[in-house]
Amino acid sequence: MIMKGKKGLIVGVANNKSIAYGIAKACREQGAELAFTYLNDQLKKRVEPIAKELGSDKIYPLDVNKDEELAALKESIEKDFGKIDFLVHSVAFAPRRALDGEFIDTQKEDFEIAMNTSVFSLISLCQTLLPVMNDGGSVVTLSYIGSVKYIPHYNVMGVAKAALEASVRYLAVDLGKRGIRINAVSAGPIKTLAASGIGDFRTILKWNEINAPLRKNVTIEEVGNSAMYLLSDLASGVTGEVHYVDAGYNIMGMALVEEDEEGKAHISWDLHK
Repeated sequence: MIMKGKKGLIVGVANNKSIAYGIAKACREQGAELAFTYLNDQLKKRVEPIAKELGSDKIYPLDVNKDEELAALKESIEKDFGKIDFLVHSVAFAPRRALDGEFIDTQKEDFEIAMNTSVFSLISLCQTLLPVMNDGGSVVTLSYIGSVKYIPHYNVMGVAKAALEASVRYLAVDLGKRGIRINAVSAGPIKTLAASGIGDFRTILKWNEINAPLRKNVTIEEVGNSAMYLLSDLASGVTGEVHYVDAGYNIMGMALVEEDEEGKAHISWDLHK
C-alpha cells in the first residue's frame, strides 16, 4: 500500500474509461484517499458514482477558467482535508474547428481557449493549491506525443501540449523549493471521451499498435500505474520529466513496412497477427 496515508485531488475525470479514472483507481488501490472535481451538472452525474466506487464523497465544482471556483476549491480542500499530498491534472480542450483542417488556419480565439484550458489551468491549480499541499507532495499532468511530433488532426492541441511540457519543467524548479515534484505522463492513444474529438483516431490507434515495440496499445490501467508511481514516494527523486507510457512508440524512427509480390513497399498493417 505505497499510497497509504496520502490524500489527493483528481481534476478531470470524465468517466470510467478516462485516463484520470485509471490514475485514481491505481492510487486508491494503493491506499490513497481521494477527492474529485466536476465541470458542470452533467458531468457531476458521471463523477459521483466514480467517487463512490473509489471510497470518496468529496466532489467539488470546478471550471479551471473561473478564478472564483478555484478559490472555492482551495477553501473546500482546506476544510475537508487540511492539506493534500498530490494533484492530478487531466484537463485539456480545444474547439473542434481547431482540430480540423490545417494548423495554419487556427483562429486566435481558439488558440487562446486551448492554451488557457489545457496549459494555464495547470499553472493556476498549482498557484491556488500550493498553500494546501504538503511539502514533499507531487503533481502529475497528462501529455501526448503530439507535443513533440506532428500528429494528424491534433493541430493546436499539439502546441498546447508542448507548452504544457515546458510548464512542467519551469514549475519543477519553483515547486522544488518545497520538495514538491511535478511530472507529465505522455500516454499512447486510448479510446477516451477526449480522444473522440480527434479525426481518424481509429487509424492512429491501429498505427500505434502495429509500430510500437510492444505491438499493442496501452490501457488506462497501465497509464494509471505509471502515474501512481510518479505520485508516490517511490519517485521521490523524479521531477520535471515527461514519462512516456505508449508501449515504446515514441522511440520509433520509421514505420514498419513489408514488400508485396511486386517488390513495392507498403505499411504492414498485419505484422502483429
